[in-house]
Amino acid sequence: MAKTGHLGNLINLAVWITGVLVSLAVGFGMADKILTVRYIPEIVTIIAGWVVIVLTIVSIILAIANRV
Repeated sequence: MAKTGHLGNLINLAVWITGVLVSLAVGFGMADKILTVRYIPEIVTIIAGWVVIVLTIVSIILAIANRV
């Protein structure tokens, strides 16, 4: 990604937060049946949404634990 340093760390943090927010938005949209995937059964989309939500939360916890 960006070069290391203060500005690089800030850019990496902004990119990471953006990715987390987009992942959660898509996951909750799929779980709430707002976002659908054509030709995929509704239940599969809901389950996939919850998988995205859980994996995003796990990745947040792991990223924080890795920094400590």
